[in-house]
Amino acid sequence: MILLDGKKVAAEKRANLREEITAITAKGHRAPSLVIIIVGHNPASETYVANKIKACDEVGIKATKIAYEADITEDTLLETVRRLNEDSSVDGFIVQLPLPEHISEAKVLTAIDYRKDVDGLTPMSMGRSVQGLPAIPSATPAGIRSLLEYYHIPTAGKHVVVIGRSNIVGKPMAIMLMQRPYLSLPGMSAASLGDATVTICHSKTEDLSSICRTADIIIVAAGCPNLLRGEMVKPGATVIDVGINRVEDPSSPRGYKLVGDVDYEHVALVAGAISPVPGGVGPMTIVSLLQNTLQAALNR
Repeated sequence: MILLDGKKVAAEKRANLREEITAITAKGHRAPSLVIIIVGHNPASETYVANKIKACDEVGIKATKIAYEADITEDTLLETVRRLNEDSSVDGFIVQLPLPEHISEAKVLTAIDYRKDVDGLTPMSMGRSVQGLPAIPSATPAGIRSLLEYYHIPTAGKHVVVIGRSNIVGKPMAIMLMQRPYLSLPGMSAASLGDATVTICHSKTEDLSSICRTADIIIVAAGCPNLLRGEMVKPGATVIDVGINRVEDPSSPRGYKLVGDVDYEHVALVAGAISPVPGGVGPMTIVSLLQNTLQAALNR
């Protein structure tokens, strides 16, 4: 069984990025710049933002955090988005999700200039990706693609089951894997992954187990602890666990432990390759955000 070590792969990619950015600044160009907007004090979001800023510092990207209280008005946030769209010193920016209920995520994402959308979540970015046009890819699917590519796991002609239909992971992941290689997105080589046959499953899918047992690759992003069990996996299949869930654990000093959407202990006995939680997809998402920021800077 191959452990798909996202922590290790991301460290190598950050080192490469650091070299690229050092070479750029050595020629007199400014460092790529990223702005992260966070609204409220969601503990998970604050941790994610801190990790992103730390990674930016490591590779030489200038990172700026704009923090608002949870009672900020939607109009104020939209005005900030418009200002960043027009600021030539900003190469890319993200609005950390989720947002408070009184703010429309759809309105905010639609307002972001797709050329600065380094999360790859705007309707324009996703629409261009569907048509195979140049666009900055969604960060988490791009990280998963890089993980598969690093470990030489092919997708051409393979059956991939994606569990989850979110705009952040499920939908863009399916689009990315079914693309023809010659319609690749920025950063993809001619030999990159694609040409897969993709099935998207979700909470209303009937007989999920039978569908999963036909898959060569299973990508689980459902937000449901231990959803994928050992008996649902074909021997030798590749399993990517995107989920990260807190479950009670009285033996832990924190009172909880982090688990994925995959029953790792039992699935690992069957799978040919599997990503851990934590240390799998998470680090790859962050390094993809850094790569997207550099790409946005080069595009501009």
